[in-house]
Amino acid sequence: MVNHAYTQGESHSFEFDEHFLLDGEPFKVLGGSIHYFRVHPTDWHRSLANLKAAGLNTVETYAAWNMHEPHEGEFDFSGQLDIARFVDEAAELGLWAIVRVSPFICAEWEFGGLPAWLLPKRNMRIRSKDSKYLAQVAAYYDHLLPQLVERQVTHGGNIIMMQVENEYGSYCTDKDYLRAIRDLMTERGVDVPLVTSDGPWRACLRAGSLIDDGVLATGNFGSHSAENLAALKAFHAEHGRTWPLMNMEFWDGWFSRWGQPVNRRDADDFAHDVRECMGIADGICLYMFHGGTNFGFMNGCSARREHDLHQVTSYDYDAPLNEQGNPTAKWYALRDVVRDLFPDAETGEPLTKGSISAAPAKLTAKVGLFDTLESIAEPIRSQFPRPMEDLGQAYGYTLYRTYDEADADEIKYRIIDARDRAQFFMNGELKATQYQEEIGADIMASPSKPVGNRIDVLVENMGRVNYGAKLLADTQHKGIRTGVMADLHFLTDWEQWCLPIDNTDHIDWGAGHAAGQPGFYRYDLELAAGALGTEEQPNDAYLDMRGFGKGCVIVNGANVGRFWDLGPIRSLYVPHGLLREGANDIIVFETEGVFADVLPLSSEPVIDEVPEGEE
Repeated sequence: MVNHAYTQGESHSFEFDEHFLLDGEPFKVLGGSIHYFRVHPTDWHRSLANLKAAGLNTVETYAAWNMHEPHEGEFDFSGQLDIARFVDEAAELGLWAIVRVSPFICAEWEFGGLPAWLLPKRNMRIRSKDSKYLAQVAAYYDHLLPQLVERQVTHGGNIIMMQVENEYGSYCTDKDYLRAIRDLMTERGVDVPLVTSDGPWRACLRAGSLIDDGVLATGNFGSHSAENLAALKAFHAEHGRTWPLMNMEFWDGWFSRWGQPVNRRDADDFAHDVRECMGIADGICLYMFHGGTNFGFMNGCSARREHDLHQVTSYDYDAPLNEQGNPTAKWYALRDVVRDLFPDAETGEPLTKGSISAAPAKLTAKVGLFDTLESIAEPIRSQFPRPMEDLGQAYGYTLYRTYDEADADEIKYRIIDARDRAQFFMNGELKATQYQEEIGADIMASPSKPVGNRIDVLVENMGRVNYGAKLLADTQHKGIRTGVMADLHFLTDWEQWCLPIDNTDHIDWGAGHAAGQPGFYRYDLELAAGALGTEEQPNDAYLDMRGFGKGCVIVNGANVGRFWDLGPIRSLYVPHGLLREGANDIIVFETEGVFADVLPLSSEPVIDEVPEGEE
């Protein structure tokens, strides 16, 4: 099979019958997933070059709707969201591209990539043929697809396939919806082969594919390749198709959750299974090749009945490239397999990065959240508390405030219908912290004043479910949905303060600080000349967060993600592209009142080994 690279300036064709055909010749798709939105742009080239050096010829990425349209009607394709530039960088390296433009991506990404501003539209059903939902997708595609259409192989570019929907067979059977998404794509100029991807068993493929419409049905799996590809082939044959067998997601690792062991897969086991798949399939995409990082508040969430399992900031995935982008044992094992199976494949040596060696960042200022609240947010007043999304907020924290009289020496309070994690304060003193199913349990508090006892409830959105039946659950609406009760009555007259932690410019560092309360902590990290390494081998950083409780970190204005002393990962990765020589400003928002005078750096991730079975 031909395995040649994309060549800029030359005309190419890509299609399929029994096999994939590149310029009319059989072609083996050897791909790997790199999500541009999980890797800093200064590292795109390195990750793509390492994909090519392993012998692969194709990069695959999703497009994240919630990042490109963070507010309804406001679009962003700049910086880390410049998907066109990412595809171009792949082209410059001679790589083909598969872009999965499905409005829903799963990907262990917040709400599966769907924008949170869809949630207040409660009379609209997402991922269905509901005309109101399709109108929102159409508006998004009006801005996304022009970035990609001219980069299709049919237009002289390197994009060879696009995806209609993602694992829809694990969600619904609405063929009219799938056809509507396909039509939105083709009406806007998409003319490369289209695919769907689902679990490789018949029920999923039957529900999620458009095989009778000529859309290539592909499978997602990470082992038992002969068995799974045989099932995919049988499904094709059932519909009279003799088509290429494509594994759109070969799971080479897995994601990790708070309070559970880091998921790892043995490199030899991986090599054995990927060899089997490459030997049979016409195409494979390693999921992930480079996992990267769930920067900001973009980690997703799994669901186990009533309990949500929130994922960690790192999306290392135990992939061939680690979170930092350096080769792991799997990278070398993969290259060996490719060299053995495809002797003509172009391989090379990997590009590597180092880690910063520097003195710890020093605490220079601190202020309590309650003390600086009025400088960083404006209150929204209502009779009863309102969910985060109804307040126009998508991510982060929401503070709810009201005042209560003392009807007794001790009063029972209850938070009714809230998600995900709530801290209840009376007159600035923490009385309870409740998480998920604990919310609604009695909170006993003793008022210190006859009237005017201030009640604050700080609620954190820890990430929305990204897959499965709970995509439409009430728990996807964050903050307080119903109210707060004192004794047997609901409290009224609330102020709500939206705290997305997306702008720290207005923090009043001189406003005061009280122990045991949420607060902001400012650190100065001084990096000497040369600390960031060289262009050939730059240095990244890992912040060692073991001196802190729970919160997030802002580095030079960028939210690098959440930390939590629950573990298992106790550090935060900071790419070199966010750092600079000289002074670096680090702001920690911490909710437990636990902080340190110094913030150390580590040369590698800090990971607690959580015993199996604990969570």
